[in-house]
Amino acid sequence: MIKSLLAAMSLVAAAGAALADCAETRADLRGDWGTARFTIEVADEPEEVQRGLMFRESMPANAGMLFIYDRPQLVGFWMKNTLIPLDMVFVGSDGVVRKVHANAIPGDETTIIGGRDIQFVLEINGGMASMLGIGPGTELRHPRIDQAQAAWACEGQ
Repeated sequence: MIKSLLAAMSLVAAAGAALADCAETRADLRGDWGTARFTIEVADEPEEVQRGLMFRESMPANAGMLFIYDRPQLVGFWMKNTLIPLDMVFVGSDGVVRKVHANAIPGDETTIIGGRDIQFVLEINGGMASMLGIGPGTELRHPRIDQAQAAWACEGQ
């Protein structure tokens, strides 16, 4: 627990030091709790979305996967063949978090519905959203969010 808390604190500190730009391989989040930066893989092709984080035995504390859909839609996930607990952060087209499903159970095939207006889903290690304070209203910054409607736009774009 202490190790996880220290990792979360360093994640927030590192993000606060360098949030000047956007990159395809990063997801920045901010809220009244502060900021955090995750190194991410992007899943935007059907086969990438279908596989997700299946069969992985671990993931670094500051890592995740960002699922990107062409348009806002009803989104549902499950944990089939997923070996690690995950937090699923469901985000609208404006980059604002609509819902967080905490600690999805590895291997569980129950569908987890994120909502009808979801365009992005960020999966991070289970428990991380709660540790950092990520919840509805948190803003996600990424270059694939339409910058004209982004709640937190990338600088210079």
